Amino acid sequence: MVYCGKPSRGCQMCRTRRIKCDETKPICNQCTKSRRTCPGYKDEFDLVFRNETQATERRARKANKKPMAQKYVKDADPCESSASSSSPASSTDMSIIHATPQVPVEDQAACHFISNFVLVPHQGSVRGFLDFVMPLMKIDDIPQHFKYAFDACALASLNNRVGTGNDFEKEALGKYTKALSATSSALRDPEVAKQDATLASVLLLGLFENITAKHVGMLAWGSHIEGAVQLAKARGRKQLRTKIGLAMFIAVRTQMIIHSLTTSKCPVMGADWWINDAVRDEHASECQRLNIVTGEFRAEANRLLTMSTRSSGHVDKVAAMIKRCQAHDLACANWARNLPEYFQFKTVAWEDSVPNGDYAKAEVYPGRVDAYQDLWVTSVWNMMRCSRIVLASIIVRCAAWTSAPVDYRTTPEYATAARTCANAITDIIASIPYQLGWFSKRRELLERANLSTFACGEEDAQKGLGGYFVTWPLACIYGQDYITDSQRIWVQGRLEFIASQLGVRYANMLIAINVRVPSMLIRRDGLVSSPYPQAQNFEKLLSAKMAPPLAGFSMNPIQQREAMQRETMQRQTAELVNKAMGTSGKVDEWTAKTWLQLQHLTT
Repeated sequence: MVYCGKPSRGCQMCRTRRIKCDETKPICNQCTKSRRTCPGYKDEFDLVFRNETQATERRARKANKKPMAQKYVKDADPCESSASSSSPASSTDMSIIHATPQVPVEDQAACHFISNFVLVPHQGSVRGFLDFVMPLMKIDDIPQHFKYAFDACALASLNNRVGTGNDFEKEALGKYTKALSATSSALRDPEVAKQDATLASVLLLGLFENITAKHVGMLAWGSHIEGAVQLAKARGRKQLRTKIGLAMFIAVRTQMIIHSLTTSKCPVMGADWWINDAVRDEHASECQRLNIVTGEFRAEANRLLTMSTRSSGHVDKVAAMIKRCQAHDLACANWARNLPEYFQFKTVAWEDSVPNGDYAKAEVYPGRVDAYQDLWVTSVWNMMRCSRIVLASIIVRCAAWTSAPVDYRTTPEYATAARTCANAITDIIASIPYQLGWFSKRRELLERANLSTFACGEEDAQKGLGGYFVTWPLACIYGQDYITDSQRIWVQGRLEFIASQLGVRYANMLIAINVRVPSMLIRRDGLVSSPYPQAQNFEKLLSAKMAPPLAGFSMNPIQQREAMQRETMQRQTAELVNKAMGTSGKVDEWTAKTWLQLQHLTT
């Protein structure tokens, strides 16, 4: 490690002004005399372990450039060097300098990755992310598959944030390929497969996919998460006895929830298996238990709504699903009302407008800006908000299925869902500036107390982890029917910023998934279950809005649908009989029956 001199213990204001600080606490006299706000002093930890992020980026840009001074010194005659050192008056001789020792790229990448993605809990707290990586990196004999996976993530992170974005791409991909091969070999050994390093390797491989994927075909994140779930299942309850094992189990659980909610796959095992005895923070664990149940509901709703039968028993099941989701949504709302102080957020700023009206480049969307205790707390909140949006989607889909062909937007379920989702979208948007480092230049707005810290670096700066945490919530609201046009443009701009500036490239990929929820899912449900009697009208159905409810109808939606079907069938029968009468005006009963049978087969 390069020695950078004795670190200054002065306050931030005096170091910025480059004057000597008298180090008076809690605020220095220099700031008091100049009537400036003293931001305080660095922690002793920060004085020893410095923020190397920016310095690392600068060094990486020069990693492939051989310093001219080093070349000059190498080619210079030793006697000339000696003479020049004793002749300080010569300007030519003064240009002969010794080059600064170069830090290996692997070390630069490791520091950059740790400072951007490894969140270490504050003392007395359990709120962290990938904090199990640090102990595994300190063991004497680091398993090769874990080292390859870590190096792949580190090089990919550095590559995405520094230079052209292609400087270390081949090296990162090479490490990733070696990590896949080594991890595959480790999984074939039953004992090695259950080790902490193996599960950590699989989690890091999943992270690598997220920060490098440029299009849908490249994203193999889901397969890595499914593998991690199987490993966690095989490791059993014994893994919960160690700090590292518990941290990795919770990391797998978090990734499994996101995978379940995005793919509609039912979570492996039940909520009790994932939550019991695996609690680091009771409020976060309760949030995840509710999220797992939401994933189970979504998988069950998909099975119900994609079945072709519309029997009375099946309709009753769909109606029951609506009630279950409504009760679960109420439980989610109650969770938010019973949280301790460190989980609360505060509105600390309000933006009235967007500069030049360019929503795509605006850091803040007009409205409130919220501040949280740390990135981890914000991610838990947004996970719950996304879960409620998913529940609202299930409720509306079920209501549309039971009331078809009546316009589902006239149902009370849709009105409630629209309010819930609009509020959740507003809350998520208000949290984004905090997670993307907007407060790094506005520290006076924050109450800097009991904040979690990265393994190196500063909490409120722009971090890759902040972008990683918000990518899925932003993608979730980006495709919602309830989001406004200006909000959608702003969300797209933030996803592009995360991909280009924070190094989480799969954020760009999510923009290309042009899906609208729940309207497109409702159309799909209607086509699969075939609730409409006229097959030839499907094209018209897809290109037009749902028919509005008939005026004066007092029947419920199911009865109304059945009445409309009978009316349509009677009209079709009359038309077919007219065709069968021919020019004679007499009814040909055999022809009429044949027409009816053929029409029945085609519909």
